Amino acid sequence: MSNAPVLVLGAHGSTGRRVLARLRDARWPVRPASRATGIPFDWNDDTTWEPALAGTERVYLMLPHELALRQDFIRCAVTAGVRRLVLLSSRAVDEMGDDRLMEAERMVRDAEADWTVVRADWFNQNFDEGIFRQAVLDGTLALPLGECRQTFVDADDIAAVAAAALTEEGHAGSTYEVTGPDALSFADALAAIGRATGLPQVFHGDKDTYRAGQLAQGRPAETVERETGAYTSLAALGDARPSDTVRRVTGRHPKTFETYVREAAASGAWAPRTP
Repeated sequence: MSNAPVLVLGAHGSTGRRVLARLRDARWPVRPASRATGIPFDWNDDTTWEPALAGTERVYLMLPHELALRQDFIRCAVTAGVRRLVLLSSRAVDEMGDDRLMEAERMVRDAEADWTVVRADWFNQNFDEGIFRQAVLDGTLALPLGECRQTFVDADDIAAVAAAALTEEGHAGSTYEVTGPDALSFADALAAIGRATGLPQVFHGDKDTYRAGQLAQGRPAETVERETGAYTSLAALGDARPSDTVRRVTGRHPKTFETYVREAAASGAWAPRTP
């Protein structure tokens, strides 16, 4: 084990805090990094990069939503002595035309360092920690994916794969497709949440309902059309198929969606939050 700390970017996010916890449990030295940590890190302030990277050799690289990876950050990391980069990416970035993540993957692969790309499917935690939580509480979600099945994956399993790639040998040069063990439609997923919580759930899988809802929130029409096109491309791929990556990399079976829902409901994840 190296004495150099592992730099964990996005240390307060769904995967970052779980990667951090796994490394700490394994007694790896770690350095959490965000604008609020002791050694601050801000993607928009490059003067914070070098102090955060100083003395590190391995980096968990998670980009905030919509933020592009900068080539000068990669140069700064390599110059600082980083020899291993693990990038969180997403399934089907090529087919969905996600230029931001495709370019980030290219930069990491071209870096003068060992690299691993973790391409994760939809996080389970989107439903209780992230972008779909309010939709669950409201009882209706719209995404133009029809009945296309997705391989929802638990953030704990994503973190386990990322932690292995950061600390073990044999993962350099790998692009891992990380999925859950089941393929479910969004309607199936919401139905499972409804059974566990007693909250009625309705899913709209058509483009028109999605567009109307997004525009009603005041989002730019160009952005909505671009996202609609990306979702259409994802749906055109057909049903996703579960991979064996979690079991193969970590030696454990991935968490089922039903188990996630049961645990999240028991923790009060969908109880209304008081102001």
